[in-house]
Amino acid sequence: MNDESLRQDLDPQSDQSSDYLPPQPHHPLPSQPQPHPQPRRPRGFAATAAAGSVGPASPSSTKGGRREREKEKERTKLRERLRRSITSRMLAGLRQYGNFPLPARADMNDVLAALAREAGWVVETDGTTYRQSPPQIGGAYSMSLRSVETPVSGVKAPLECHPSSVVRIDESLSPASLDSVVIGEKNEKFSNSSPAMNTVNCLETDQLMQHIPSAAGFTPAPYVPLYVTLATGFVNNYCQLVDPEGLRQELTHMQSLNVDGVVVDCWWGIVECWSPQKYDWSGYRGIFNIVREFKLKLQVVMAFHEYGRRESGDALIPLPKWILDIGKENQDIFFTDREGRRNTECLSWGVDKERVLHGRTGVEVYFDFMRSFRTEFDDLFGEGLISAVEIGLGASGELKYPSFSERMGWRYPGIGEFQCYDRYLQQSLQKAAKLRGHSFWARGPDNAGEYNSRPHETGFFCERGDYDSYYGRFFLHWYAKTLIDHADNVLSLASLAFDETKVIVKVPAVYWWYKTPSHAAELTSGYYNPRNQDGYSPVFEVLKKHSVMVKFVCLAPNDGDEALGDPEGLSWQVLNLAWDRGLTVAGENALSCYDREGCMRIVEMVKPRNDPDRHHFTFFVYQQPSPLVQGTICFSELDFFIKCMHGDMAGNIVSC
Repeated sequence: MNDESLRQDLDPQSDQSSDYLPPQPHHPLPSQPQPHPQPRRPRGFAATAAAGSVGPASPSSTKGGRREREKEKERTKLRERLRRSITSRMLAGLRQYGNFPLPARADMNDVLAALAREAGWVVETDGTTYRQSPPQIGGAYSMSLRSVETPVSGVKAPLECHPSSVVRIDESLSPASLDSVVIGEKNEKFSNSSPAMNTVNCLETDQLMQHIPSAAGFTPAPYVPLYVTLATGFVNNYCQLVDPEGLRQELTHMQSLNVDGVVVDCWWGIVECWSPQKYDWSGYRGIFNIVREFKLKLQVVMAFHEYGRRESGDALIPLPKWILDIGKENQDIFFTDREGRRNTECLSWGVDKERVLHGRTGVEVYFDFMRSFRTEFDDLFGEGLISAVEIGLGASGELKYPSFSERMGWRYPGIGEFQCYDRYLQQSLQKAAKLRGHSFWARGPDNAGEYNSRPHETGFFCERGDYDSYYGRFFLHWYAKTLIDHADNVLSLASLAFDETKVIVKVPAVYWWYKTPSHAAELTSGYYNPRNQDGYSPVFEVLKKHSVMVKFVCLAPNDGDEALGDPEGLSWQVLNLAWDRGLTVAGENALSCYDREGCMRIVEMVKPRNDPDRHHFTFFVYQQPSPLVQGTICFSELDFFIKCMHGDMAGNIVSC
């Protein structure tokens, strides 16, 4: 076979029209003599047709036509083999690295449908493709980008008027805005072209975009309320108010800075310290009465975890003493790592429905505490002083496993460890493995490293590691589902206790190792969010079910790349997923964000510029490392930050 002819057959740019049509006669005008073009030799069926038009085929011509057909068959086979080999490699890559559930004999339609679904589109069996909830632009106005009904003929005309039409995107837009803002611009060089370009069958881009507001006209939200977290030391471990004058000085400073309200942590280990269902709220009653004097709004946190550590290793505010006494007899009520070390920061989610706490389950204990608070401060709820209640759902009050415990030796940027080795969570894992039909999967991974490992040092989290194996996917799905079920169980009862009050859940920002395929730190904390999965949507579906407000911990971008972290990428993913599901979003700073640049980046996150949907945080909580009266925080910087939140600072917030 001739190599040159094979190369022509495989060239997608080569003209193959002569394979199917005989050459047409060419008649140049007498006044304009032109050289006759060299006609291409007909091949295959075209050769047979051409030979038949000349006259009866001779034995030699018949033999030559047969050889030509055989050659064409071989070329067709080669082209088909090449096409199939390329397709098989694409399908294998999508199955292995993209986790696409493609059928065994998938074709390109299956690939397009899978990619469209991954991008958030709905693809029906007949090929109809559309967005499940098209974005609303400019209030109630919405527009389909698939086809447009023309006013004259009633025929739907495609948007693709010309392959060279110009579409320009504002470079200043954030990644969240690029999905929804497109500014069309008519290309002038086509304005005087063929009349077909301006008929009713091809609407111009500026006509289609005339109702979309320009991104340049958007302004940040004018006012975002700012709350300040009150220092913990104003109530001692006996639930007594200490230093009320110091509290008044603190609130005076806050009032002078035009702070909208304060956040107070109500610690389970203080209120129900000594005996089960014996609640003492006296210290918090004193704090709330003083806050009412200053006419500040109030948010409270149901803190079901311990707080701080002394140099001796003891917690500053531990869990209730009667819980710790139960733990001495039954240590499985606490989270446990692979080596069997118990973490007393909070109760294991394995006891949520186990009656091991003096005849009560874990969720019943939480519900009784919340109901007692609601009853005790019914007058403040009636006055509207308490505007929202945050529910602690895990370590540090965030919805996560205690996988990064410094008490266990963890240091940033370690990947942490799975916390699923107590008896109750192991029983849950065994049940899930049995239902799956693989009882030998009822174990934690044995190659996941330790608290301070890096992903590439482990067989489980490394690239193409066991996290993406059949067992790894099963285990991580169960591990994340346990976190989601815990949130669902507790929030179901919180909705009963605080029927008409806003409920808040804090979502952590586990950003280190975000640029690696496995997202190891997120996996150990309970979020099944590797590169080929979306670990936050299932969580947000539960929060949406209970009409919960999301509080996200905002971080300044990390300067180094030691841990391959990406705070901005994680924030973009979490915030847009929450907003896409209609959730209300609030924010809170990490304890390290006190420099001017970090605060200004937080303002940008709280009030995104050029967002066509005008998304912004409902409020922001400022965590202070120490009371304001101690003077460790620069008042001018804090005052500037608050004015930016309130919209009092004009111009570019980064440079002001």
